[in-house]
Amino acid sequence: MIDDPSGPYGDEPRRSPALARPYAWTEGRTAPSMEIAVEALVETTSAGRAEAAYLSSSALAEVTELCVRPRSLMEIAALLSLPLGVVRVLVSDLMEDNLVIVRDTLSDTSTWDERHDLMERVLHGLRDL
Repeated sequence: MIDDPSGPYGDEPRRSPALARPYAWTEGRTAPSMEIAVEALVETTSAGRAEAAYLSSSALAEVTELCVRPRSLMEIAALLSLPLGVVRVLVSDLMEDNLVIVRDTLSDTSTWDERHDLMERVLHGLRDL
């Protein structure tokens, strides 16, 4: 049987199932249990390294493998080709299980120079991606 590339309304193309697939990894959740900044550094804990092979989701395992070396949330999303919202949910799940730690790069008392340096590093990182 040949699959018809058109949708149910004739000329309208069918949507690719790949668009919904990342949200299946988060069980349809679109909001993380905690807010994580895009520049925050995520690093796998020793428990996370030990549990990586036993994680229920391949996406969770991929995040723990990537974050053996600290990576920003934005970098994780880019390397896994996943929407930032999906990565936020995955990382917050891993944080709740103590499989990763998240380090904020700035605090409420950070100076303007520290904030400017961070923006420069983020821009440089985006160009490298």
